Amino acid sequence: MSSDPRSVILRPVVSEKSYALLDHNVYTFVVSPKANKIEIRQAIEAIFNVQVEAVRTLNRQGKRKRSRRQATFGKRPDTKRAMVTLREGHSIPLFEGS
Repeated sequence: MSSDPRSVILRPVVSEKSYALLDHNVYTFVVSPKANKIEIRQAIEAIFNVQVEAVRTLNRQGKRKRSRRQATFGKRPDTKRAMVTLREGHSIPLFEGS
């Protein structure tokens, strides 16, 4: 992949489920589909200056959506998400209500 960590981490996931995981020190991000767990770990540590304990990834299929005007179907893009567990005592202030 690229040497820029911001090309690996695309954006944080903002949902009820991801905010519930914050209590367990787990942060969720949408990542590049080509990124592996090692690249994701290095990017998180470089961007937020924290220590990562574990990285879990999942590939999500894009939903099929029907167009109301025509009798056609479109498809939302596939995404890859990473759930990053941080070491004890570390946190990302981006998610904390500041």
